[in-house]
Amino acid sequence: MNKPSPRAQRVADQIQRILADLIRREIRDPRVGMVSVTGVNVSRDFAYANVFVTVLSSGLVQDGFGSQLKDMGELDRREIDDSLAALNKAAGYLRSLLGKELSLRTTPALKFQYDDSIARGSYLSTLIDKALAEDSTHDHLPDADDESGADDTGSDKPETRD
Repeated sequence: MNKPSPRAQRVADQIQRILADLIRREIRDPRVGMVSVTGVNVSRDFAYANVFVTVLSSGLVQDGFGSQLKDMGELDRREIDDSLAALNKAAGYLRSLLGKELSLRTTPALKFQYDDSIARGSYLSTLIDKALAEDSTHDHLPDADDESGADDTGSDKPETRD
C-alpha cells in the first residue's frame, strides 16, 4: 500500500477531527454508543474515505478493559455491528455536514469500519501482565550443585587438551 501524500494525510487528520465532533454532536441514534474515531484513510482523489472507529460497549464500561479480544461475547459483537450499521446509514448526512466544514472540491464518501487495534492491544497487554505475574511467582532457587562450588569433572585438576 502506498504511503499517503502529506496533503492527503492533513485532509485525513482534519476529517478525523471534524467527524469525531460531528458524531458526538449530531448523531442521535441510540445504537451509536460511545464511538471514537481512531483513523481515516482517504483515496488519492479524495472521493472516498475509510473511517476507522472503536466502540466502547456497555460491557466495557461495567467490567473494565480486561481481556476484550478473547472474551468478546456475542452481545458485544452485536453492539459493534449495530453501531457500524447506524454510522454507515448516517454516512450521507455526516458527509453533507462534513462538506460544509471542509474546503475541498469534492467531499469524500464515508465508509465506517471497526478498528480492533485498541482491543487487541489491551488483550496483548493483559497477556504480558499475566506472564510477568506467573514468572514472579516461580521460585528461582539455585541447584544444590551450584552452591557447593564443585565443577562438573569431579576432579580439582585443571583440564588439559591433547
